[in-house]
Amino acid sequence: MRARLLFVFLWVGVVHAFAQTQGGNPVFSFLKNPASANIAALGGSNVSLIGNNVAAGFSNPSLLRPAHHGQVATSFSSLLAGINQYSCMAGYTIGAQNLGLGVQYINYGSIDQTDAAGSILGVYNPSDLAVQLSTSKQYKENFWLGATAKFIHSNYGQYRSSALAVDASVTYFNEANGLQAGIVVSNIGAQLNAYEGAVKEELPFDITAGISKKLAEAPLQFSLTLVQLQRFNLLGTDSTFIISESGKNYSGFDKIMSHVVLGAQLSLSDNIHCNLGYNVLRRQSLNGYNITNGLNGVTFGVGVLLDKLHINYATGFYQRNMFHQLSLNFNFVNKAL
Repeated sequence: MRARLLFVFLWVGVVHAFAQTQGGNPVFSFLKNPASANIAALGGSNVSLIGNNVAAGFSNPSLLRPAHHGQVATSFSSLLAGINQYSCMAGYTIGAQNLGLGVQYINYGSIDQTDAAGSILGVYNPSDLAVQLSTSKQYKENFWLGATAKFIHSNYGQYRSSALAVDASVTYFNEANGLQAGIVVSNIGAQLNAYEGAVKEELPFDITAGISKKLAEAPLQFSLTLVQLQRFNLLGTDSTFIISESGKNYSGFDKIMSHVVLGAQLSLSDNIHCNLGYNVLRRQSLNGYNITNGLNGVTFGVGVLLDKLHINYATGFYQRNMFHQLSLNFNFVNKAL
């Protein structure tokens, strides 16, 4: 019954994909941001990483495991222009059911509220919020099924909107071979109410698939993630604008590669690991014509793993700026993380 129900969710996601428009940005795009430093350091998207981190439930609910019982993951990210992102997820296991309760919050700082003439009327504090409940359960020997229900809300002064959404996922895990693969259909849902003066808009629907492999003879783990599989062309259709910005017109190969996120994790010891990621779409989107583009799309980080506390840090490049994300994972029940 659970497998059939998940199949229905995935099928609804595929049908939903064909109903999506092929341009523009959906509302609540903050849901695409990585909710943990570990994922941020691996290119910003990963649905198959082999590890013990309850925050993986943000990106793939079927990655929740019994070992996450009593684990609490918190994260703080300092983005550009004083924008701050916070997230928290707690894991709990009841029988064979693994649960994860998570919150994502973004504060955009204080912004002057003005009229059409530019007169300051006051100050407001725009923000985005998502609360989610995730669950997973093992299916047969090597498969895990997962689902998430979300309540989403944004507050931009007098402009406010809420939505409901669900995610569905399947993960294959072969511990003996150090292999894990997952597919996630995210943000199937709709707005409950539109922003003032606007019509209801689409949520950031996404189909993501990934595979991770741990090497048997080396302390290395590699990940390949394919994002936004519901849409082939992620780079736009206005060739004149694209050429003026990037100095080139993207080929079919460029469009295929825009779906690719690469990640690698190196364990220097039982207590320290290093992460490296490369997000092709991020680099393609940030690169400008006749300017220095440096390490756009490259991310990296480090983790320190103690018995009761994991500390992870991530950073990456946005033209001449960098973001910083710090995650702290606490374990309140099990002997060690």
